[in-house]
Amino acid sequence: MSLSKTLVAAALLSFANLSGPAFSADEYNTSSGLTAAGAPLGIYGVDPVAFVNLGNRIDGAARHTVVHDDVAYYFSSKETMDKFTADPAAYLPQNGGFCTFGVSVGKKFDGDPQFAAVVDDKLYLFLNEDIFREFQKDESGTIAKAAQNWKKIRSTAVSEL
Repeated sequence: MSLSKTLVAAALLSFANLSGPAFSADEYNTSSGLTAAGAPLGIYGVDPVAFVNLGNRIDGAARHTVVHDDVAYYFSSKETMDKFTADPAAYLPQNGGFCTFGVSVGKKFDGDPQFAAVVDDKLYLFLNEDIFREFQKDESGTIAKAAQNWKKIRSTAVSEL
């Protein structure tokens, strides 16, 4: 390949990297691939409104989808979808849906809604049962550390932590 073709290829790759979502690297924990709405799926398709309001995992459905900050969220009903649309911040998982304990130690681990807690009307997700049990030993301390660290690592790619 000639030098000019190599430079053109490098320039195209650079521009291709700029055409991604508007948010910075890994601000939200999402599934790989895209939903029919054209965005990756957040919190494994679990309805965040039902989770916060009822404290239970209820799977959402693709027919009730809202895309917020380039992440698709599924809802179990039109009512929960409408509540989310009216006030997304009240229902979004904390720390971008990453494991709250992981964020408290400066990492972005997967947040699995199977291991979650609603504390002060906020949804927190965790990597697994063992990590969730660690969180339960000092909920308020872990949440406070995660809140401080999230400000620092929010726009940092997972691979850089």
